[in-house]
Formats: sequence, C-alpha cells, structure tokens
Amino acid sequence: MYLYTNWAATIPMANEEDDFAPFVDLLTRVMDVIGTGKVYFVIDNASKDKTLELARELEMKDSRFEVVWAPENKNVVDAYLKGFRVAYDNGHDIIIEMDAGLSHDPRAIPMYLRVLNEGNECAFGSRFIKDGSMGDSPFNRRMLSKVGTILANLLLGTKLYDMTSGFQGFHRDIIGKLLQYPLKSRAHFYQTEVKYLLRKHRIAEVPIHYQAPSPRVSKSAVKNARQTLIYYFIQRLLGNTPVL
Repeated sequence: MYLYTNWAATIPMANEEDDFAPFVDLLTRVMDVIGTGKVYFVIDNASKDKTLELARELEMKDSRFEVVWAPENKNVVDAYLKGFRVAYDNGHDIIIEMDAGLSHDPRAIPMYLRVLNEGNECAFGSRFIKDGSMGDSPFNRRMLSKVGTILANLLLGTKLYDMTSGFQGFHRDIIGKLLQYPLKSRAHFYQTEVKYLLRKHRIAEVPIHYQAPSPRVSKSAVKNARQTLIYYFIQRLLGNTPVL
C-alpha cells in the first residue's frame, strides 16, 4: 500500500495509565489496516504510575511494540531524541513522532505516510489549517500556540501555519541530521526549533486534531523558548542562519 513500509512511530510516555488501553487499541487497529509499522514507547523516570508496566506487558504480547527505557532523560526533548536514535539505528525509512494519551490521533498516520511518499521530506502536524483543530484545549493555550506561531514566523522568516505543534514525520536522512545538531530547546520550543532548522527541505503540513487538554506551560519552558527564539533571531540578523 505504501512505498515506505519500514516505518516507525516514536512515542514518549509518562503517566499514561488511564489512557493507555484506548490509545493502544486505536493505534493497533491503524497498524493492522496498514499492515506494517513498529512503535517505540520512550519511558523515563518522569512516569510515576503503571505506564512502564503496561508497556512491558504489551511488548511481550505484540512484537510491533518495543519499550525504550531511558532513565537518563532530563527533559522531554531528550525523550524525543532518544526515540529518534533508536528508530534510526534500527534502520527505519520513515520515522513519525507523536504524543500518547490520544492527544494525537493515530488515525492520521496513513496520511503522514502518504505525504512522505509524495516527495516531501518532512510532514508537520497543523491545528490551524483546514480540517485541523485543537479540541478542548483551554483558551489561553490556544492563544499561546497561535501567537507563538505568528511571532516565530515573523522573527525567523518561516511560513508555516502552525509552528508550535507536535506530531511530525521525517525521512530517515532528516533524522540523521537532527541527531547530529546541538538543539538548544529543552521543552516546548523544540517543535518550533525543528521546523525552523528544516525550513529549506520539502515540507508539507498535515491537518491534525489535538483532542486532549494541554498541560500548563512552566516558567522554565517559557524562559527557554524566549532565549532560543532570540538566539535564532539574532543569528538571522547577523546572516548566520543554520540550516540542516
């Protein structure tokens, strides 16, 4: 059905006990329809409930699922990169990053595979294009995402409709470049930084439905986002714009 059958999804998980079963059920049904795929659950010490135990049980039952235990992770960006590293080292052609807990709908995966099979190197989820939405996220988080997109596009010269969302897919060679670059983000701005660094590649935005309430953005995450945005803006003014 797809040219790139050797695809993988990397999914950081923390405290997902309540939503684990419905999320995995939907993800499994999607993979059954596609007929291919591998899923890496990246779990670290941030998870305090039975998420790791449930993931281990699933791993024993279904070889398409694999637990990546990463206690060395210091933040969510470490979790994303750990998943990328494992998927890359295992030779997958297409690597999709998404969140658990049904905040990202697994039913969008076939669309990512199609987009990445049509000549695009990167597929970014967008809540602000036709057929996209933010579900039940609070008003202040919606505004933060929209204002963040406007500000990032203005200061960084990018032109995407959604610069702050997760749920993205890449060809293998793009992941290889990302793994070699010293990212400055340690929290939410990671999504924006990646989009900025890959702006010269063939990109498509994919409509996504973000269905879960967004967690509060910490002061440290806001500080890191501000510092990283200012850094790249200054580099742009100086003509030193990095491109992967």
